[in-house]
Amino acid sequence: MTTSELTLPQDQVPVRTGRAPRRRMMGAGKQMHAGPLTYVVLVVFALVSLAPLVWTAIAASRTNTRLAETPPPLWFGANLFKNLQAAWDQAGMGTAMFNSTIVAGSITIGTVLFSTLAGFAFAKLKFRFSSTLLLLTIGTMMIPPQLAVVPLYLWMADLHWSNHLQTVILPTLVSAFGTFFMRQYLVQALPTELIEAARVDGASSLRVVWHVVFPAARPAMAVLGLLTFVMAWNDFLWPIIALNQQNPTVQVALNSLGTGYIPDQSVIMAGALLGTLPLLIAFLLFGKQIVGGIMQGAVKG
Repeated sequence: MTTSELTLPQDQVPVRTGRAPRRRMMGAGKQMHAGPLTYVVLVVFALVSLAPLVWTAIAASRTNTRLAETPPPLWFGANLFKNLQAAWDQAGMGTAMFNSTIVAGSITIGTVLFSTLAGFAFAKLKFRFSSTLLLLTIGTMMIPPQLAVVPLYLWMADLHWSNHLQTVILPTLVSAFGTFFMRQYLVQALPTELIEAARVDGASSLRVVWHVVFPAARPAMAVLGLLTFVMAWNDFLWPIIALNQQNPTVQVALNSLGTGYIPDQSVIMAGALLGTLPLLIAFLLFGKQIVGGIMQGAVKG
């Protein structure tokens, strides 16, 4: 402040500090806006992603004769509910939906729980041969699942579990991918100091897991749960071997729609649409919470 400024009244003294930083702060606080090209690209990708689902719904609303014509139909017909009812009755979708819900739900709960515990052990606990065990766990991901089908089926046959849901549930209650995924997340998201503070306060191992590990791992658990549920619901190879048409999952039941001298493509598409609807409903109900959990975890990390 100069000498001339000292003679001015208080309300006329020029302010030389604060304006430039304020402009910089306002500039830094502006939100980034997407340009028109970004919206065009996103719309194109969305349309390409939705095209198979839309075509399934269109084919499910047409007749088998119309689907065989050229050009194929490009809009919905009037036979959607008729074909849905036919697929429901022919494939026994009521039992299949119930079985798939039990199978996918049990596998999801088991995978999320056991993978979180194993990931926490590999990430934060010190024990002998931890690195070797982690490498062996990751190494199992390199083995094609087709190689385990025959010995696994023989094992389940010895237990007299063929054609029972536990045959599909128990072999997949934990996954190497889930363990590695949770381990990588907890290494960064769970501070070691927080565990040590809980230990100092006298918390047991169970309380540390319940009150410290699970809250910190919640965003990753939500993502792993969604991925596991989708994979378990869509699994076809092992259920078609272990189960039969009297006690099927959705994918096994849909396999019965393709039989016959001339398969009815419209009914098959209607069955595929029925099998996809639960996944769409689950994503619409919980997708926002899962994305919010991912963002919350990213901010905390």
